[in-house]
Amino acid sequence: MQFVQKLEQLEKRFNELNAQMADPAVISDADQYRKVAKAHSELSEIVDKFREWKKVEDSLSQARAMLTEQDAEIRAMAEEEVARLEPELAGIEEQLKVLLLPKDPLDEKNVVLEIRAGTGGDEATLFAAEIFRMYSRYAETQGWKMEITSSSESSVGGLKEVIALVSGDKVYSKLKYESGVHRVQRVPVTEQQGRVHTSAITVAVLPEADEVEIKLDPKDIRIDTFCSSGPGGQSVNTTYSAVRITHLPTGLVVSCQDEKSQIKNRAKAERVLRSRLYEIELEKQQAALGAERRSMVGTGDRSEKIRTYNFPQNRVTDHRIGLTLHQLDFVMDGKLDQIMDGLTTYFQAEKLKQQGESVVAAD
Repeated sequence: MQFVQKLEQLEKRFNELNAQMADPAVISDADQYRKVAKAHSELSEIVDKFREWKKVEDSLSQARAMLTEQDAEIRAMAEEEVARLEPELAGIEEQLKVLLLPKDPLDEKNVVLEIRAGTGGDEATLFAAEIFRMYSRYAETQGWKMEITSSSESSVGGLKEVIALVSGDKVYSKLKYESGVHRVQRVPVTEQQGRVHTSAITVAVLPEADEVEIKLDPKDIRIDTFCSSGPGGQSVNTTYSAVRITHLPTGLVVSCQDEKSQIKNRAKAERVLRSRLYEIELEKQQAALGAERRSMVGTGDRSEKIRTYNFPQNRVTDHRIGLTLHQLDFVMDGKLDQIMDGLTTYFQAEKLKQQGESVVAAD
């Protein structure tokens, strides 16, 4: 059984890593120990699940062997045990198939989160601010760090645009399905007639690029400095701490004025610029693969309407997976686990289906 052979190889590798972690030579080499510990950690979940599968499979084999017993009472007990263990084993096998799926190499990355008001005027800016607050609350529950690089307020206290760096454990793996158009339906505070309006904002989640992945050539960028300013153009400080970077080959422009230090603002702006250039490269790679092989996971088409937030009905609907929750108040407070889990399950099932179709085509 190829499925089991693959898992046995992974378990063997896991045991080797276990031994290496106890090796004084590895322990004394910080870089080597970090690599071994990381590889060990990545395998631990699937190996634990495989060991669970082996225990259940062994119990099921013993129960099936007792089905031929002469004693009717023992046979009845064996039948009950088989009926209990067969679905349990099948469930573990499904979990193992998911764990064996190729890992998205971007899953471990930090992200650049960009939220922009779309159609709906002032109401869209207010909703953009609320969605940013929603993600900020969710980041807190995950133990992530969120740093604003730039933001633009509207006259009513909303956000025309906000860009933030989100760093922590597996940030991209959780947020990669959030890119797209988020639609809100409610009575705006600016509306006197009490009519429900529809507004929209766009969310983009970009994996943060490392310096080795995207190198910024000094001759390709122009750096301008200016005084940071707040709403209405009021001067926040009189030093030229804000930074604007223009990438000359692409025309991309990134600004950062969140920090009082010009050096820190430049570093943040460069992180955002690298991520945008990285996204361009990823899109080129996906286009080169061809439509039939292009992965639907993490492409984050920004023009696609992915979710509707209906305030009068306290309802949120994710249109990609047909999930509707009448708990909008909880969702807006950053309680996104049910939505995130639903998206992960759906896209994993799609990957398994695609993998199955590839195997059939190969045969």
